[in-house]
This record gives sequence, C-alpha cells and structure tokens, in this order.
Amino acid sequence: MDAKDWLLLRILEEDGRMDVREIAALADLEEEEVESRITVLEESGVIRAYCASIDWEKAGEDTAAATVNLKVNPERDFGYDRIAERIARFPQVRSLRLISGVYDFELLVTGRNLQEITRFVSEEIATLDQIRETATILVMKTYKENGRILFERKEGERLPFSF
Repeated sequence: MDAKDWLLLRILEEDGRMDVREIAALADLEEEEVESRITVLEESGVIRAYCASIDWEKAGEDTAAATVNLKVNPERDFGYDRIAERIARFPQVRSLRLISGVYDFELLVTGRNLQEITRFVSEEIATLDQIRETATILVMKTYKENGRILFERKEGERLPFSF
C-alpha cells in the first residue's frame, strides 16, 4: 500500500457510496486507477465491507445501547480468542474488543430497551463459564460514531467558544 491507497481508504471511510469520478477528482487519479486500486483493496481484505450509518430513532425504531465490560478467564491454548468468537456470534453484540486495564473485553450491546439489554447480559453473557465479572454502562446519547459526527447543527449556528 502507498499514500494513494491510504487516501482512497480515507475517502471511502467517509463516504463508501461516493462515485468513482468524485473519488478520482479528490485523489488526483484517473477513474480506472481508482477502480483498480479499490478492487485490489477489496480482494486483499483491507476493505472488509461497506456499511450504512443508520439513525434508528429517525427510522422509527426504539433502540438502546450499553457498553459492557467483562473480566474473563482465558482458555488454555486459546487465550481470549475462543470466548471472543462465542460472544461475537450474538446479534446484540455490535462490537467486541480485547482491551487493556481492569477488564478484558469491551462490548457494545444494543436492544429495543434497557430491560432487553440487561436481560441479555444477565442471561446470555454473565452465565458463560469464562465470565468472572460484568459491568454495564448505559449509553445515554451518541454524538460521534465511526468517525462520523451524528448531531446536526442549524445553518449558521456556531459552537460556543471560550478560553
């Protein structure tokens, strides 16, 4: 990968549906080169998927989210990988990370409401043999996700500024 590939990745990360013509203009490349480079990045697995950023509230879907931190007992010969694979299979688990610090894993869990999330954590996650401790933190509001600012400002509205 070179600097042009990095630039293409940044452009696609911002807007995965951008037209090749627009990408070529932004990257100062020919359209054919953009298409070729993107194909190589897709086939090599650097580009894993293209995803939509959805405002479920505006779509009329009630949703709740929570960060769930886990302390686990790693498995002999497998470490954290097998338990991570098992947890990742739950559709409620939107992201799963091995982290440093007091806890071992950080999950982002979604559900229709807080009760659904707490039921999932207590009945499905906490009951797994390797889980030693859980800590659930309710997400009250999300302002930025996957590099994208989610709140809208009115035209001409400025943020407060102070020293």
